[in-house]
Amino acid sequence: MDARELESKRLRGRVRLILGAFVVALVLSGITAFPLVHELRLLDHWLGEGTAWGARLPALGRWISLVDRGLLETNAAYPFIQYGSDWLAFAHLVIATAFWGPWKDPVRNAWVIDFGMIACASIIPLAFICGPIRGIPLYWSLIDCSFGVIGVIPLWLARRDVRRMSVLQPGLQKSI
Repeated sequence: MDARELESKRLRGRVRLILGAFVVALVLSGITAFPLVHELRLLDHWLGEGTAWGARLPALGRWISLVDRGLLETNAAYPFIQYGSDWLAFAHLVIATAFWGPWKDPVRNAWVIDFGMIACASIIPLAFICGPIRGIPLYWSLIDCSFGVIGVIPLWLARRDVRRMSVLQPGLQKSI
């Protein structure tokens, strides 16, 4: 095996590690949307109004308690509304499966990584446009934006390595 092949193999391993971690995060994020009512109940017990953390961070405590009450009341009267969260969870899982392509052949499927980076960047305008319309506090919109900012970092690193791989593998499609 020559030096180019060794470097390409090393880069492929790193891309797989990065994409594997990203997929795990997407899957975990997705499956946590299914038991949303129960998770908010726990979060309210830990951080909501009337807790030690809620006293330290009163705006956050009030917000968590409000969201918890909203979910409980909505779920009690209209449980079918939770179906929207089920679709959110499903979307995360479907997006995670798209990364099988670059896992298998990173150079030919680099567009999936680009798609992921565009999705991460798109979180920011969504949070700042829809957040105020829906009454979401600014600090919560910033937390939502952090998922896009943090998510784009590993994808950018993977994309950088895929570009390097494309140079080392002549003859492959170079839409990079």
